[in-house]
Amino acid sequence: MKKALVVGSEGNIGVPLVKHLRSKGYEVLEVDCKPGWRPDYLMADITKPLDMLPAFDWGPDVVFMLSAMVSRVTCEQAASLAVDVNMHGLQNVLQLCKRVKAHVVYFSTSEVYGPSIEIMSEDVKPEPNNRYGLTKLLGESLVEYEVKQHGLSAVTLRPFMMYDEDEDLGDHRSAMIRFATNLALGKEIEVHNGSSRAWFHVSDAVRAIEAAAHVKQYSVINIGSPDVRPISELAEKICDLLGADRSLIKYVDLPVRMTLAKKPTL
Repeated sequence: MKKALVVGSEGNIGVPLVKHLRSKGYEVLEVDCKPGWRPDYLMADITKPLDMLPAFDWGPDVVFMLSAMVSRVTCEQAASLAVDVNMHGLQNVLQLCKRVKAHVVYFSTSEVYGPSIEIMSEDVKPEPNNRYGLTKLLGESLVEYEVKQHGLSAVTLRPFMMYDEDEDLGDHRSAMIRFATNLALGKEIEVHNGSSRAWFHVSDAVRAIEAAAHVKQYSVINIGSPDVRPISELAEKICDLLGADRSLIKYVDLPVRMTLAKKPTL
């Protein structure tokens, strides 16, 4: 039985990933900074490597590195924290992975591409325009450095537009779920003029993430859906399914540091 360490197990991706891994026969240890107590769970901060030691003493075969400070807004507001978590925290995890010779699945983001790249292929040079994307791109470089210079076994994933009906009802919900929730409550939603996305359900995402555990040659891999649709179409469809008034949809200009359209190659 393979041992899988999920770092960031309490997030919107971590929770379903843990469930999926256990269904596939993995022995799973969960790590997150969220307080709690249950078997096979360790509360730890990735910026404090001593706190992480018990997880690596356990001897994982594969480490799914999901933990990060996310969101273009929060990473601009708390810039030092974003750099500390997304780079220093990652560095700590990578050093510990080398000690136990664990394979690393590093969860990056499609935000690394930035707004000027029309077709988002793994072969193009990323041009992030927000600190979140920048710190994750630098994280990719750090992973690749450890692979080339120190023999780390790893793969990097760049996820696109995931959603899950069981997401936490917080500020980091996907637009898909935020639209459905607010429209069901009769609240207005904002749609960015001209924007488009391809939506990727978490049940597909976790299968792709687990599959990356078997990719032994370092690669950067997009994961998502090829079915790119206008966000306005999504909002109107949800409105119609819920019987909500389309007047609840408010069209606004694209905020700064956002990308109008995300078209991945897969």
